[in-house]
Amino acid sequence: MKFVSAIIKPFKLDDVREALSGIGVEGMTVTEVKGFGRQKGHTELYRGAEYVVDFLPKVRVDVAIPDELLENVIATIEQASRTGRIGDGKIFVFELQEVVRIRTGETGGNAL
Repeated sequence: MKFVSAIIKPFKLDDVREALSGIGVEGMTVTEVKGFGRQKGHTELYRGAEYVVDFLPKVRVDVAIPDELLENVIATIEQASRTGRIGDGKIFVFELQEVVRIRTGETGGNAL
């Protein structure tokens, strides 16, 4: 099993959710986060005063999947979230040792 965590632009969330649902990913966790990479933030003007916005709003999408879906999930997230501009985000993949469904006590792949 794998745990895939993707940091994407907020306005791409619906596209990613629909695309993942389309390939059979049944559940996900979404978190609003802030951060920066190569963008390094930007400067904004507010009421005549200039200030630096260091951390930009992003969305983190987490999915736990069986190994056989990994390549398809990565390609789907990549395609659905790409704008071609800096700040499109990143996808991280982790090995998932164990999953337990709290309600039923199911473990492993059955708990996904």
